[in-house]
Amino acid sequence: MKVVFLLCAYVTVYMIYGKFRKTFDSENDTFRLEFLLVPVIGLSFLENYNFTPLEILWTFSIYLESVAILPQLFMISKTGEAETITTHYLFFLGLYRALYLANWIRRYQTENFYDQIAVVSGVVQTIFYCDFFYLYVTKVLKGKKLSLPVPI
Repeated sequence: MKVVFLLCAYVTVYMIYGKFRKTFDSENDTFRLEFLLVPVIGLSFLENYNFTPLEILWTFSIYLESVAILPQLFMISKTGEAETITTHYLFFLGLYRALYLANWIRRYQTENFYDQIAVVSGVVQTIFYCDFFYLYVTKVLKGKKLSLPVPI
């Protein structure tokens, strides 16, 4: 499964930087990644279980996953709308994370174990999705295109 996962990741990166490079919207994609990376790197060094390279990298990946959706949400808020396929993708990505929370609750009930770093990061990511979930349910599921409310 790890080989399949790595192969899928490499193909995805190739498609992004190769085949679909022309779809990049440099005018609207202005999110500054250093605002995510610097705090996540710092937090992974400060808050981990063991101060070893592999543990720090694992912790970094967990923290980064919890905020990785912010550039996409920023782009939606900047343009004011998103294509239907993008909204479905984001919804199911958030649903996947919300189901992880249910898994952790069940695991705690049956095994009396929880991973504090993973659980807190999952809760943070799910909170970031809440507003998007509301818009998805009230607009996209009713057949409308996701567009943000226009300020008065």
